[in-house]
Amino acid sequence: MAGALEIVGFLMSLVGNLITGVTLSSDHWKTSTVHGSVITTSIVYENLWKSCAADSTGVSNCKKFDSMLSLPVHIQVCRALMIISLILGLLSCILSLFGLKCTKFGTSDEHKKGKIALGGGLLFILAGLLCLVAVSWYAAMITAQFFNPLYLGTKYELGSALYIGWAGSLLAVLGGSFLCCSFKKKKPAAKTGAYKYNYNDPDSDFKQFKERKETSVASKAYA
Repeated sequence: MAGALEIVGFLMSLVGNLITGVTLSSDHWKTSTVHGSVITTSIVYENLWKSCAADSTGVSNCKKFDSMLSLPVHIQVCRALMIISLILGLLSCILSLFGLKCTKFGTSDEHKKGKIALGGGLLFILAGLLCLVAVSWYAAMITAQFFNPLYLGTKYELGSALYIGWAGSLLAVLGGSFLCCSFKKKKPAAKTGAYKYNYNDPDSDFKQFKERKETSVASKAYA
C-alpha cells in the first residue's frame, strides 16, 4: 500500500511540476475585457514577460517588457516565486526518485528511502505552495483593478494560465502529501538482556494468602 501511494504521489507531483512550467511560459495570464468597451476588434493579453495585442484577423504583435525594475512589484515577485517553484520541483523529482521503494538508486534500506521520499514530498508541497501564491496574487491584482472605479487603465480578466497554475499547484501539493503519508516510522526494537520486573498487586497476594489460611483451618476442623 505504501509503495502504491508513493508512486501515485510522485506521478501527481511530477505532472503538477510540468503544469507549473506550462503556466510560466503561457501568454494568457490576463486578457483585456470587452465589458463596457466599444472597440472589440483587438484583444490585449499579457504574461510575466511580455504584452501582446491580437486583431480580428488573428495577427498578433508582442513586446517584451523593457525594464524589470519599472514593472509593478507583484509581477517581479510572481516571477521569482514561479522560478523558485520550478527549481524546487526539479530537485524534488530527483530526490524522490532516490526515495521510491521501486527504484534501485541510492541505498537499499527501506527506512532511509522513506526519509528521502519524505524530503522530496515536503519540497513538492513547498513548490506547489509557491506557485499557488504567485498565481493567486496575480489574480487578486487583476480583480482589484477590474472592480476599482478609479482605475483608468486597461481592465483585464483572468487568463487561462491562472487556472492551469491553480490545477498544477493543487496536484503538486496533493502528490507531495501522498509521498509524506507513505513514510512510516521505524518501530523500536526490543532490548535484549534487559531485566523484566513483574509487578504483583499486594491486594491479590493478600487475598490468596487469606484463601489458603481459610482452607487450612477448614481442613483441620474437618479432621
